[in-house]
Parts: sequence; structure tokens; C-alpha cells
Amino acid sequence: MNKPSLPAPTLLAEQAAWLAPARGRLLRRVGVARRRRILDLGAGYGAVTGELLRRGGGWVAALDREFTAVSHTPALNVNGDARCLPFRSETFDLVFCQCVLLWVGDVATAVAEIRRVLEAGGVFIALEPDYAAMIEQPPDIATRDLWLAALARAGAEPEIGRKLPGILTAQGLTVRVDLLEEVERPSPTRFDFLRTLPLTPTEQTTLNQAETAARRLPEPWAQIAHLPFFLITAERP
Repeated sequence: MNKPSLPAPTLLAEQAAWLAPARGRLLRRVGVARRRRILDLGAGYGAVTGELLRRGGGWVAALDREFTAVSHTPALNVNGDARCLPFRSETFDLVFCQCVLLWVGDVATAVAEIRRVLEAGGVFIALEPDYAAMIEQPPDIATRDLWLAALARAGAEPEIGRKLPGILTAQGLTVRVDLLEEVERPSPTRFDFLRTLPLTPTEQTTLNQAETAARRLPEPWAQIAHLPFFLITAERP
């Protein structure tokens, strides 16, 4: 099945805002201000591209497989695929991606390409989810099984977070792994994201029931819906 189109820019902007604190820590850790050649891999509509331009010390290339999306970014816009990057070897000193490797299919090939375009001492930053480890309470708001089924149906890898460190290490990169450190109150936007995936009629009904149940829980911590994210930095020696 073909991969679904990008979610709406407003949804991607909200996702980027939610991940901003974690993303900021990773960028500071690798010294983003002294990075001269940055690749925003899977840039989409540029939800993070502007941040990389502001914080980086040089130019930014924004790559996405959907040209109509990447043409909106305020950087050097490139239409391309993560599995066959249209750049010379050792072009970049920082490659960044967020919720991208989840969708590429052949992650090992994409990681090999990322390693190829990184110069020695260059760093790859990835923020990727692990839907199999979702934490939801009470049970009637749970959507984990819907996510797993719909993502697999769309050709995605729901457990990419836990698998990525090993794939990076196999390519000779030096890896550090962190996790999101705070459980926040759940956003109803999670249901909107799930509706962008291919759901069966039965799954649509289950999703509607979960959303209705969530709306009936007015107290802030009457429900928990936490999606673990792997926050990864990997350096090419």
C-alpha cells in the first residue's frame, strides 16, 4: 500500500512544538551553532527547518519525498528519498530527522545513506516513536492496537524507536539514547493524527468510541496517553 500523505501542516506544527524541548536539548548537546552544513531529512512543510536555520551556523538543506511540501520550507529545498540521498559523500556535519525513519521502509539503507553523507565527526539526530510501548489509561481510551495495525498497513515501522540504535551501531556510528523524560497531559490531537492513517470501518468505530470516552474525562489526570520517543544522537567517527 502507498504511504499516506503528510498530515496537515497545523498537525505537524503542533507535533514539532510538543517535541521542541527534547529537540532543543539534543541540538545544544551537539553544538548546533557551530554546525555549518545541516540536512533536515524528511522536512515536510518545514516545521523544524526554520529552527535549524536560526540556530545553525551555516546553510540548511530541507529534503522530502513530497515536493509540494518541501517547496514551502525556508531553506535549500530538495525533493528526494532517504534511501538514496542526492548528495555527495561527507556533505553534512549534522543530519536531523523527526518522525521520518518510521516511514522509510528500508531503514538500514537509509541509515547507510545518512552515514555516507555525514563527514567524520558529523552527527545524526533522530527523534522517533515506539508505538508498541504506548501507555494509556483507562482502557476505554486506548488506541495502541489501532496505531499498530494502521501503521503496519501503511508500510510504517511502529517499533522504529527501539530498533534504531542497533541499526545505527551496525553502521559504525557512536550512539547515545535518551527518552522523553516527562509524561504530559494528553492532547486530543492524537486522534486527528490517527485519522490520517488507513483505518478499517471497525477501527474507525473503535477510534470514535475512544475519543468520546476521552472527552468524558474532564479532570486533567483522569487519563494518561503517553507515546515514548527515542531521542538519539549518533556520531560518525
